Amino acid sequence: MRLTRRSRRLLLSLSLYLAFCLVAGIFVADGTLHPARRPLTAEEEATTSEIATHLDSDLDNVSITTPDAITLRAWTIHPHHSNGNAVILLHGLGDNRIGMTGYAQLLLAHGFTVLLPDARAHGASEGELATYGLLERNDIHQWFDFLVAKANPHCIYGFGESMGAAELLQSLSVEPHFCAVVAESSFSSFREIAYDRMGQPFHLGPWFGRTLLRPVIEFAFLYVRWRHQLDMQQVSPENAVAATTVPVFLIHGQIDRNIPARHSRRIQSRNPKAVLWEVPNADHCGAISAAPKEFGQRVLAGFSAKPPSETDH
Repeated sequence: MRLTRRSRRLLLSLSLYLAFCLVAGIFVADGTLHPARRPLTAEEEATTSEIATHLDSDLDNVSITTPDAITLRAWTIHPHHSNGNAVILLHGLGDNRIGMTGYAQLLLAHGFTVLLPDARAHGASEGELATYGLLERNDIHQWFDFLVAKANPHCIYGFGESMGAAELLQSLSVEPHFCAVVAESSFSSFREIAYDRMGQPFHLGPWFGRTLLRPVIEFAFLYVRWRHQLDMQQVSPENAVAATTVPVFLIHGQIDRNIPARHSRRIQSRNPKAVLWEVPNADHCGAISAAPKEFGQRVLAGFSAKPPSETDH
């Protein structure tokens, strides 16, 4: 049976559409897993060392090697008058540890030891692929153990921004001994943020990624699983928070145009004990700028020390 001209056109259009989605999916996947790297400069390290000295603290360069033979690098900054606790600070996509020094200053001034790692495939750390928590959750667990061995703090807390926030929340599935974590501007799942990313270039909502460009996302997931043996559908901060007993404090700007606030609402809805602060007039990771005094008060309240017996290292 011969196809009509209209049927042939429809079939051709569908074939071209799927071919476009396949190529676009591969392009999107490769770009997502290989983010631009912001190098850590000698000048930035010198400036941070001066900040540490000004805050009566010592800065050290440290590193760990992961089971897949990736060397990850970080700074530890120890205040001379420590409160006995430590915080792991995790940066966002395309950034490096220097992006967290402002938060480090706040915490150092209150006696916290801080650890500022470069995520894999970022800064001075090795690695070719950023996996948004799939592998990084184990890296954070390893940094946690590093802090326990080197500093033996009473409590270890976590603070993350954007990608770092998502990775921190996912680490709760493999590192249950954080005393508390603070996550600002996290995405809820990799699939959900993928829907947003498909619509953002066109100033459209996530519906665009859920519908017309859905095949692009599906091809991207399939390509990454085939090419790199990575199941990115397992990247889900909301699932990790749903299963944790660690206190979770979520922060999200109400006018965040990068990762909309609904992501933190989804995460909070999965665990009624999680606390969400939606910050008026704050864009992506902008709470400290929009409400600096309240930001400091809320974060420090979230990092209220527990007795050492509760840490159970």
